[in-house]
Amino acid sequence: MSRYHIVVCGKVQGVGFRYTANYLASKMNLTGWVKNMDNGNVSIELQGSSINPNTFIKDLEKANRFIKVDNLYYERINLIDLEKSFEIKY
Repeated sequence: MSRYHIVVCGKVQGVGFRYTANYLASKMNLTGWVKNMDNGNVSIELQGSSINPNTFIKDLEKANRFIKVDNLYYERINLIDLEKSFEIKY
């Protein structure tokens, strides 16, 4: 089990990124959240078994042709034991 904090840069706001992330994470039984940042990037925390942040973001781009990722930054962070779902934060 792993948890990552991910910051995604590019054309990631106003294109359905958060909804696509929510759909994919739920489909993959991952927990965490996704949120737009004030600077135009998107922040994600993702937790589950066998997570690869690069693969997850590439799957997002494949699922939604309007998403264009320029840069991706991530770090492994502490697990949240009682988290049960993935959500969109506002």
